[in-house]
Amino acid sequence: MDLGLKGKKVLITGGSKGIGASCGHAFAAEGANVILVSRSADVLQKTADDIRSRNQVQVETHAADLAQASAREDTMRRYADIDILVNNAGAIPGGSIEDLTMERWIESWQLKVFGYIHMTKLALAAMKPRKAGVICNIIGMAGPAPRWDYVAGSTGNAGLNAFTKAVGSRSVDFGVRVFGINPAATLTDRIITISRQRAKSTLGDENRWEEALGAGNLPFGRIKSPEEVAALTVMCCAPQVEYLSGAMIDMDGGGQFRR
Repeated sequence: MDLGLKGKKVLITGGSKGIGASCGHAFAAEGANVILVSRSADVLQKTADDIRSRNQVQVETHAADLAQASAREDTMRRYADIDILVNNAGAIPGGSIEDLTMERWIESWQLKVFGYIHMTKLALAAMKPRKAGVICNIIGMAGPAPRWDYVAGSTGNAGLNAFTKAVGSRSVDFGVRVFGINPAATLTDRIITISRQRAKSTLGDENRWEEALGAGNLPFGRIKSPEEVAALTVMCCAPQVEYLSGAMIDMDGGGQFRR
């Protein structure tokens, strides 16, 4: 099936590794030109080279700290003509309300919570005059299924879920789709870090991270891969599913109902 994405220009934040890098590969495989954004220029370049080696598409990189408002504004000035924005960058730490200082809350929300909101606002302003565009927010299952030991991420994700629904409900009036995906635990460096933090706080041993992750009770008996999230992202950004906006898709294998 041709997803109709050939030649589209796609900007992916947090694009150097994990879900973001997998999205870069998946969009490129459909013939889209991709722009990968993250803080690490070296890692970005390595990912871009890997994508180019497999696909005959344009791959650009842009090193920027999207926790900074000025960097977000500069990025969208450079790439105001994108057709698709995938908001994926985020690094909210694990921990309970007792573990995190208020300074840590504020600092950690700059990239994912305010970063997503600001990038959406900037992209929407650029897409509105063209009456076309897609914005996909990759958020996380901690929003609809909050946890004590990931309270900052749960709260931030819940807010982004509401934000995505609210914006996507009206963005369609000027031809722009805004929707989101809530992946459950995905095999990335970040989930291992969070699981180690959770294991340390709840089990007293960070090396028991797989136990803290609940590996023994995961759907399909395994943690899902970044490529699965990327495949869903690409399919949902395709013009064939134009009616998808103002919605969140929970990609957790039904895990929220297994407890």
